[in-house]
Amino acid sequence: MADPVLHIKDSYFFEVPKFLWPRHYDSVLEVPEFLRKAHPDATVGEWNHALTGKILIPQPFGTLKNLYEKESGFAISKYMILEVAAAILLYFVFTRFADRVSSKEPPKGRFANLMETFVVFIRDGIARKAIHHHADHFVPILGTLFFFILTLNLFGMIPWLGSPTAAFGVTSALALVVFATSLIAGTKEFGPAGMWLNMVPHIDMPWWLAPLKYVIQFMLLIIEAIGLLVKHAVLGVRLLANIVAGHLVLVAILAMIASAAGAASHIYATTAVVATLAATALSVLELGVAFLQAFVFTFLSALFINMASHAH
Repeated sequence: MADPVLHIKDSYFFEVPKFLWPRHYDSVLEVPEFLRKAHPDATVGEWNHALTGKILIPQPFGTLKNLYEKESGFAISKYMILEVAAAILLYFVFTRFADRVSSKEPPKGRFANLMETFVVFIRDGIARKAIHHHADHFVPILGTLFFFILTLNLFGMIPWLGSPTAAFGVTSALALVVFATSLIAGTKEFGPAGMWLNMVPHIDMPWWLAPLKYVIQFMLLIIEAIGLLVKHAVLGVRLLANIVAGHLVLVAILAMIASAAGAASHIYATTAVVATLAATALSVLELGVAFLQAFVFTFLSALFINMASHAH
């Protein structure tokens, strides 16, 4: 656990303060087998110390190699549980909101007004500004992306949970959803071949230069197709990089406290106070980043959908 990257890496356990989840193994045989295989010489006391504060996730469908890697099968990780929790939370929140909207009653109360503000912003501030034609058709997918990413980002602000958007598998899956939506929207608008031909600009050249014209258009088609893939790949990498960078800086600042304590430095108290204040200020900034990155991802998604479903 000395590596700060492990603090934001996906794992097969939840880590909480040690006093909340103590371990009192009486025998080494009580330790999970995959851990005993990795460290056969560890004693009961060492296992109790190492696993105190770690809530291991049951693995009914797979086996683990260690706390961060699977051996085989379908292993359930911390980020998977958080993603399911986010989906369930959003389902209940927006089921309640949809019931209010379908009743044709004006929004009343803080909850209804807050949800209406977010939804109207996604519709008017993102979908209609970026897509224009048939923009309202894409509000559901854009709203789902925004609220799902925002919820996952906010999970990262809660102690002992983690941000699933700090995993490349999560952000790349979200980017694939946007890519699939763009392909479906473009295919529906122009047809299977028309969507790709729509990427090729018209070139006004004399008839006797037709061969050169077709060569240029073919090259542009290849470049645009590669660009389409790269843009969606960068969409996932951008979200990942921003979330990971913020958490790494936060871990580095807090690690100064442990370093000063370990070195028995006489400036430990000063370091602890300064690092705590800096971490608090950075956490406030991270809260803003959580909303900003959800907006940026959703807005870029709307732009890419617009590019695929409208004539250039």
